[in-house]
Parts: sequence; C-alpha cells; structure tokens
Amino acid sequence: MKIAFLTPEFPHPKFKFSGGIGTSVFNLAKGLTKAGNEVVIVLYGQEKDNYFVEDGIAFYQIKNSKVKGFSLLLTQKKIERLLHNLVVENKIDIIEAVDWEGITSNIKTNCPLIVKLHGSDTYFCHIDKRPVKFFNRYRERRAFIKADKIVSVSQYTAQVTNGLFQLSRDYKVIPNGIDIHDFNSSSVEEDQLAPIILYYGTLIRKKGLLELPIIFNEVHSKNKNTKLILVGRDSADVVTGNSSIWAMMQPLFTKEALQNVSYIGSVSYDKIKDYINKATVCVFPTFAEALPVSWIEAMAMNKAIVASNIGWASEVIDEGISGYLVHPKNHQEYASQILKLIENPSLRTQFGIAARNKVEKKFSIEVVAKESIAFYQKCIN
Repeated sequence: MKIAFLTPEFPHPKFKFSGGIGTSVFNLAKGLTKAGNEVVIVLYGQEKDNYFVEDGIAFYQIKNSKVKGFSLLLTQKKIERLLHNLVVENKIDIIEAVDWEGITSNIKTNCPLIVKLHGSDTYFCHIDKRPVKFFNRYRERRAFIKADKIVSVSQYTAQVTNGLFQLSRDYKVIPNGIDIHDFNSSSVEEDQLAPIILYYGTLIRKKGLLELPIIFNEVHSKNKNTKLILVGRDSADVVTGNSSIWAMMQPLFTKEALQNVSYIGSVSYDKIKDYINKATVCVFPTFAEALPVSWIEAMAMNKAIVASNIGWASEVIDEGISGYLVHPKNHQEYASQILKLIENPSLRTQFGIAARNKVEKKFSIEVVAKESIAFYQKCIN
C-alpha cells in the first residue's frame, strides 16, 4: 500500500520546528514502512519547494504561496495539484491529512482522503476556554465534513470534535504509537537523597506549566532534596502576551524551591531518553491534549507518572495501576501523589511494569501500524 501524509510538521533537520503532530506522523510512517508499505510525506509551510528520499520515505516540501488575501487558497490548490499527480503516477493510494486549521477544506482528491484528529485549533480553544478564529473553525469544520473517513487519536477528541462542529460523523480510534525498541529503560542507580521530577514538552500554559511551580512548592516543602527538571522549548503566553512562560513560572516558585529547579531547554529527540531514564517520577499536569506521545514514551521506559485526569487521560493511563491521574488545579493532591511515588520504590516499579505492558499491547508502532493498514485497506476498498 502507498500512503501519503499531509502535515505541517515532521521531525527532521531539514524542516522547521516539529511538535506532537510531527512525532505522531513520524512514528506511524516508521511502523508502516517496517510493515512493507510505501510512505510519502507532503509538508506544507516550508521555506522552499523540495523533493528527496530518505530511509525509503519520499518527502515533498511545499513553500506556501504568498498573495495577499489568497495565500491559503493558492497553497491548497498547489497541494491539490501535487497530490493529484502522485495518484495519477501511481505513487499513492490514500491520503491522511491532519485536522489542524482545516488544510484540506478546499482540496479535492482523486483517491480516498482521511482526516486524522490530532486536535484542531477549534478543539484546543474549546479546552483552553479561548475564542477560536472564525475562519479557522469554518475551515476545520469544512475539512471534517469533506473527508471520506475520520480517524482520531482518542475517543475523547473525536467525541468533543463532533460536538463542537454539531455533527455526528462516524470515526475510527487509532491511538498514537511509538517504537518501543527506541524507548527501553536502562539500569541507572537512582539517587534516593535527590529524587528527580521530570517534565518534558513545550513550556506552555495549556500543558499546565503555570500550575507546576505551585505543585513543586508543595513537594519541596515536604522533601527538600527533590529536584525538578524541565526539558523543552519555551513559548509565549496566549493569554497575557508574555514572550516567555519560563519567565512567568519563576516568580511562582518559592525562593528555596527555585534553587532545586533546572530548565534545560530543547534537546534532541534521542537525548530526551537520557532524562527520562534518570527521572524518579515524570509529571504531565496538562489541560489540553489529544493523546500525548510524551506520556507513552515515559510509560515505555517503565516510569511512574503523575498526569492530568482530563478527558483523554484514562485512554492512556489506568488510574492507580500504571500511574496516577490528578487534576492540575488540585495542587496538594498532585504533590501528594508525587511524594507517594518518590517515597515508595516498589510502587514505582509496579507502576512502571504495568505502564510498559500497556504500551506494548496498545501503543507500539507494530500494533498501531497494523490497525492503520486494516483501516486504510477498508477505505480503499
């Protein structure tokens, strides 16, 4: 089978910044090629038009058209022509596009088109309780309606999206996956006197980073040796307009707690595994996700996790079995669950084993690729 992914991001040195969507597409593409399928990546929003093949995957970079008032439409038509030609040349059988900002709203395809729900702008604005731009919502709804099939990374995201667009489209849930062979934990001697709490991901309000200092203050007040490590790129705040969430976080820590906080910044995808491996507990106090790959990576490395209990969370972590789920605003309970894991190595081990087993059965790229192939074949037929 020949599958094309239409996406604004993909983790590769030749492309711009890539986040969760790019990681999700990367992992699925890897699983599909391992299973003997051909994969084409079509990236829009690039600095130049380009084509190359690497590791058996064909990459088409598309530079957006720039004509005042018509840039998006002309870019969509440019994408449409490329996809049409790839179908005619028998290079693709099916297209999977992201839902973000409704890129396929004005694209006609000559093969089946799937829109995958990674979390649209409409979805995240709803969760963040922010107003969504009219045209973003219009395009995302239109793309949602026009798609031949809908697939979602979580049940929660599909249900909320259907409700927001006042539709009742059928959908298939296929979660994000990871290569579990890339995320094996290795033996590391934990420092019992200086336990490490790790957060990794973008420093952004919607991921609970303005709650984390208050949570850590609670932890630090009970265990003065605990360290907090933050790994990920900084970002601006959509609510206040402040250019740095990290700058907003620092005054929220007590003076004593801040001395035990290290902000590392962005690191390579491979390097993050070193930080996960050395962590005592991983924390993800997020308010807005679709199905977070970062949680799955930490679970694959046998890590005990305290995460948000909102929406999608129970589709990833089994409460009290493979992790703890707590609302990010409930600072004292969140801190209490972190401390419980810090103080109980056998419980951490128990949670870590259960987490790894869950990933192997549900979130490995072999399992996710197999589900995806069956779904694509059904769409083609």
